[in-house]
This record gives sequence, C-alpha cells and structure tokens, in this order.
Amino acid sequence: MSNPYRELFQAPGALGFVLAGAIARLPLPMIGIGIITMLSEVRGAYALAGAVAATFALATALLAPRISRLVDRHGQGRVLPVAAGLCIAGLLGLAACAYWNAPDWTLFAFAALTGALPSMPAMIRARWTEIFRDRPQLRTAYALESVADELSFIVGPPLSVGLSVLFFPQAAPLAAAVLLAVGVTAFVLQRATEPVLRFKQEGPQESVLRMPPMCALLAMMAAMGIIVGTIDVLSVAFARQQGMPAGASLVLSAYALGSCVAGLVFGVLKFRMPLARLLVVAAAVTAFTTIPLLLVNDLLSLSLGVLLAGLSFAPTMIIAMALVESSVPGHRLTEGLTWLVTGLGAGVAAGAALAGWVVDHYGVSAGFWTAVGAGAIVLLAALPVARGAGAGRVDA
Repeated sequence: MSNPYRELFQAPGALGFVLAGAIARLPLPMIGIGIITMLSEVRGAYALAGAVAATFALATALLAPRISRLVDRHGQGRVLPVAAGLCIAGLLGLAACAYWNAPDWTLFAFAALTGALPSMPAMIRARWTEIFRDRPQLRTAYALESVADELSFIVGPPLSVGLSVLFFPQAAPLAAAVLLAVGVTAFVLQRATEPVLRFKQEGPQESVLRMPPMCALLAMMAAMGIIVGTIDVLSVAFARQQGMPAGASLVLSAYALGSCVAGLVFGVLKFRMPLARLLVVAAAVTAFTTIPLLLVNDLLSLSLGVLLAGLSFAPTMIIAMALVESSVPGHRLTEGLTWLVTGLGAGVAAGAALAGWVVDHYGVSAGFWTAVGAGAIVLLAALPVARGAGAGRVDA
C-alpha cells in the first residue's frame, strides 16, 4: 500500500526545504514566551514582560502580511534574508537591553523590530503549492504542514523556557536568533524549489482581504485561535485548581495529539465534495466539540475534552488553506496564506487574554464558555463561504 506522505518527498528538493523550514519555523513559538521568561527573571515584572511580548505579537501581525506581499513581488530569496536579518537584530537588541538593564522603551522598540519575523509556514506552503499545484498531493502536503505547525508549538515553548531557566535569561531569544539565521539561510539557498515569480504590476493592487472568501476565512481562523488560546490558559488554571499544576502539560499534549492525528488522517482521505461545503462540515465539528468542555470536572475529563476538540483543528486549517490556494491569484498566494497564519496567531493572543480575564472575574469553569463562543463564531464565519462559493473541489 502506497504512503501518500512518502510520495511527497519523491519531489526533488522537498526533503531539503522541509528540514530547513522545520528549523526556521521554531522561532515563532519561542520568541513570545522567551521574552516573557527573560524579562520576568531579569526585571521581575510580569506586566512589563507581557506588554513587550504583546508588542512583538502586534508587530508580527502588522508586518507579516506586508513581508509576504514583498515575497510575492520579489521572491523568497531576496526578501527572506532581509526580513530575518531585521528580526535577528531585534532579538539581539532585546537580549542586550535586558542584560545591561536599558530603559524600558528600548525593549518595546526592539520588540517591534523583532516583529519583522517572516511567516515561514506560509513560505513552506508556497513551495508545496509550486510543486503540486492543482494536484491531489497538495492537500496531503497541507496536512503535513499543519502537523508540523502543531509540533513546532509543542517543542518551541518548553525549549524556550528551558534554555532561559537552565542557562541564562537571554538564552531563549539568542537561540531563536540562531535558529532563524540557520533555517532561513538553508531555506533560501534551495533555489530549485523556490516559487516562480508571477507578479505583474498592473495599476493599484486590490488588497487580498477584499477577495472572497478571505475576510470570512480570516475571521474563522481568528476564532479558532481564540479556542487554542483559551485552552492554553484554562488548562493551566484548571490543573492548578485541582492541585496538580504539572497536569497542564498532559492536557495540552492531548490537544496537540488530537490535532496531529486528525491532520495526518485527513491528509490521506479522499473526498468528492466542494471545498466550501467541506469547510462548513469541519467548522460545525469544531463548534460542537467545544461543548463537552463545559462538562469537565477533573483532569481526565478535561484531557478527553481537549483531545476531542483538537480533532477538528488541523482538518479545518487544511481546508481553509486549500480555499486560499484556489481563490487567491497565484502571484498573491504567499500573502493570502500569511493572513490566515496571522489571524490564527492574533486569535491565540486574544483568546489567552480573554480567558485570563474571565477566569480572574468569574472562575475557571466560566472560562470554558469563551471556547464555546469562539466555536460558534467559527461556524458562523464558515457559512458565508459556502453560500458564496462554488470554490474548488477536494477530489479523489
């Protein structure tokens, strides 16, 4: 029996850019938590640490789509080294400012510069699209990338915290800088798989977000991010409430496991259904699998609840990415994919903040309603996509 994932790597150069991308994508989940860990140890101020990390997150949300637009116009080989260089300069500046106890405003300035971090998940997906455009293997490649995203968020944060705690506070930002430099360098040197430039300037360019169904997909991905951010915060709060703070890691692992397994399975299944309709099905599953979270009463039931909720995450993201590929012009693809990644990241940050506020004011149990509400938004955002599309198909 053939292995669809093994077949992906029969494409010349695929293994090389995937391995390089695996290194280059790790800084994304490392930087935010690394900033918080570093500054909380050096300055002892969680409010300052959170504000600086939020500055980085906001700068990334603003800059990443614009960097990807430049990539679509000028190519990965020309833009990625510059963007990565700016991000590395920001990380080095943050580490230096923390070490020499520089004024607070310098931390915010370098955090904003660090926001030049390019969206490597979008860059990698753009290469897969170049290889398998309009072929069924593309969905399998997107499934693989969704699992890779999950794995980076499993490995990145504990690696970041561990480095700063075990060695010295600035270790996490410096390690992220090294990984980004090595990963991006190895990635751009592989020119054979770099997407061909298709950009042609023909007057003012319409924003990608004005193209259907981008706004709906962006709202849906942000709502999915809220679910993830909520689960992150509530897992820690609930485990602490149960007197087993270490149990939070098991709960979060269950969520990631559910998403990874579902993504791998979904990548090899064969469907003959319009993408837009398939998106609604996945969004409905996402919405309804958040409801059992309201019934949790111990760590075991919470682990089972988040495992169930995680099953729909990767498939929904795979379908959304495929819709972007089928709806956005080829010369704007990287920008379109980046908007979804950015929306997801912004949702995670918003979900964590919102869930934290709900827990502080109404208790841990009330916090799960945040996930349920976000699940409803996921479904509502998917419905206009189905109504307005006879978008592409996921064929056998």
